[in-house]
Amino acid sequence: GSLQIGYHTGNVNAPAKIIEEFFNHTWRSRHNASMPDHSLTLLWSLSVSIKDFGALLGSVGVKYVADCYGRRNSILIVNGLSVVGACMMFASKASESFEVLILGRLVFGLFCGLVMSLNPLYIQEVSPTSLRGAFATLNQVSFASGILVGMVAGLDTVLGTEHYWAMMLSLSLIPAMAQYLVLPFCPESPRYLLINRGEESRAEAALLRLRGPTDKAYAELEEMKEEASHTQGGVTIRHFFQKRSYRKPIALVLIINLGSQLSGFNAIINYSTKMFQAKFDQAKYLTLGVGAVNVTFTLVAFFLMERAGRRRLLLTGFISIAVCNLLMTIVDSVLHLVPELRSLQVLLVFLLISAYELGPGPISWFIAAELFDQPGRPIAMAFTSMLNWGGKFVLALLFPPLLKICGAYVYLLFMVVALTSFIFTWIRLPETKGRTFDDIAEEFRGAEGILLHHKAGFNTFN
Repeated sequence: GSLQIGYHTGNVNAPAKIIEEFFNHTWRSRHNASMPDHSLTLLWSLSVSIKDFGALLGSVGVKYVADCYGRRNSILIVNGLSVVGACMMFASKASESFEVLILGRLVFGLFCGLVMSLNPLYIQEVSPTSLRGAFATLNQVSFASGILVGMVAGLDTVLGTEHYWAMMLSLSLIPAMAQYLVLPFCPESPRYLLINRGEESRAEAALLRLRGPTDKAYAELEEMKEEASHTQGGVTIRHFFQKRSYRKPIALVLIINLGSQLSGFNAIINYSTKMFQAKFDQAKYLTLGVGAVNVTFTLVAFFLMERAGRRRLLLTGFISIAVCNLLMTIVDSVLHLVPELRSLQVLLVFLLISAYELGPGPISWFIAAELFDQPGRPIAMAFTSMLNWGGKFVLALLFPPLLKICGAYVYLLFMVVALTSFIFTWIRLPETKGRTFDDIAEEFRGAEGILLHHKAGFNTFN
């Protein structure tokens, strides 16, 4: 699922002019006049950002589908939105309707908002505790790989041409169909079956299928039963935001996710080609470099996740992003005086992307699944998705005018966001590496008056 999302994030950058010409041609055939430039720009902005807006809407449905249909089955159900959206985008050229293209991206956006929460939720619940973070990072690896594949497919030497751009937009059908063939063979989340549905025999069968009949598997089943004994009934959205033991996790999810989305990474991903065009003849190939660095350091995060831990990677990522934004402000301010510094600017862009994918990028998508107990987890993941997609949507709209108003100093705003996230993470976030869900939830239940003893190896709130 995340591969499809990454693909449609990266494939519209390079062929933008060709698709804009399709919009103009469609308008001329209807009205015998070219579309005004400002209207064309507005329509293209709407076409790009409508996916993020759709994702924001789709996030609202995460709890409902995850609790009603299960984690695995929900992914299969919402995958249909991806298929419909891709088919509509493909049909837009033959139907000579840019409205169909925009509507297709909106439908695909609904899929994005749902699956980017459902994927890490499912992965977290079926993964062994010792590898939970690493496996959840694979979701981000897939997303980053999709961005790179989309960037390559969008080149005018590949499929980003007048004749093939519609086909390019439909290629996400391949992983969508592959998911329908493979995912049914995977078991449902044992944790969902036991704690949400109370089906102990099915939960045990699913767990043994995942782990094999080992002592660790039976110990994990007992741990899930222990968590179920601490778990209250279903949580409503109102109860979620009112419950005292959820307040600190909610604040952490809010700061970490907004810090990730509003610290500059998305501005670079969305506008890297335009940023480089003013300084380099082959800007599109530098943009491919952005995609390659993105994938590389997501893989680095995968290997470090269970060694360094979430807390250390987040802190390293946020402080590095802050430093990169400060240096980008300085370099951008003097670039007109020292043009030779343009290579340093590219290096800083690559370093910022590396810092983002080392921690904030992958961790922001799954940390909520570790900080909340079973009843609150689907709402927390929906909240995560809304913050991430809402942050992307806001930054996509505000970055161009902010750049005009603030110039090079716009990166100082990103630096402040990253520093704020660093400080809050340093003070408040406990390490979750290698800890069971019930152990983490027990720490936050201390907020409701339960006396906790300090445990070595992680930060408490006392």
